[in-house]
Amino acid sequence: MAAGSPGAEIRRGYPHLDTVRSAVTALYKRLSYDTVSTFGTSVLPVEVAFDDTEDLHLGAQRVARVLVRHLRLPDARMVVSFREMEHAANVELTAGPEYFIELNTRFATHRKDIGAALAHEVMHVYLHRLDLSFPGTRDNEILTDTATAYLGAGWLLLDAYREHGPFSQKLGYLTPEEFGYVLAKRALFFDEDPSPWFTSPQAYDAYTAGRARARQDGHRPPLAGAGWTARHRYARDRRAAQGAAGSVVRGPGDSYVFEGPAPLRVTFPCPACHQRIRVPVRGRLQARCALCHTLLDCET
Repeated sequence: MAAGSPGAEIRRGYPHLDTVRSAVTALYKRLSYDTVSTFGTSVLPVEVAFDDTEDLHLGAQRVARVLVRHLRLPDARMVVSFREMEHAANVELTAGPEYFIELNTRFATHRKDIGAALAHEVMHVYLHRLDLSFPGTRDNEILTDTATAYLGAGWLLLDAYREHGPFSQKLGYLTPEEFGYVLAKRALFFDEDPSPWFTSPQAYDAYTAGRARARQDGHRPPLAGAGWTARHRYARDRRAAQGAAGSVVRGPGDSYVFEGPAPLRVTFPCPACHQRIRVPVRGRLQARCALCHTLLDCET
């Protein structure tokens, strides 16, 4: 797992957003709606609290067991140790049932972040057992961060983001705003509010920024909640598609695509899981995403 360091510049914004969205879709495809729905309760702060009075190694094992239970890995045993290393943490992915996790020795004096580091590494084990991965180290780490956040333990990773004068720290590969985006996607789907759990002001700000970006996904045409400017562009593209029989007319970015010939249809990404949905162009209608079961009001 990547880790920030004192004075290190932290990347901001949404540079990995396409990969993040693909990761959410991949989770639903691999796990199914029914399985994802069982993760409606996040890991709670009290479960991973870790103060200086607790034995370092026993406490780390306790927190690891909390995360193993959360991800329903009852036969997996995490053996946690500490050593000097460049990265924050590392896990050896084997056939199991024992998995060896190494944490950077700096966590001995930053115990409140042990839960965050372990959450990422235990998720590696979970995805390894699912045989779910993305090609390339960067994309696979983004998948791991996204899965950790979406399945209820990733708020710990965002809360580890802090800036105090020349000191800055961030765990994971997503930017703070991208963590906020995924957590907001989870919050919208499960009707959960993680904001009271943040102890870092910077983490809370990143969450609110990510939440605003996540809500934008629900206001893109042909969704009924789209704004006037977007609706105007959509209507113009629809007229172009109706006048160009058999051709494909694309909206901006990864948004809607009109497909012919008649009857004209439009495809667009589900605002919850980003699976593409195809519906006929026939005015007001409701569509249910086959992947995440979200019911959508559309104005096609």
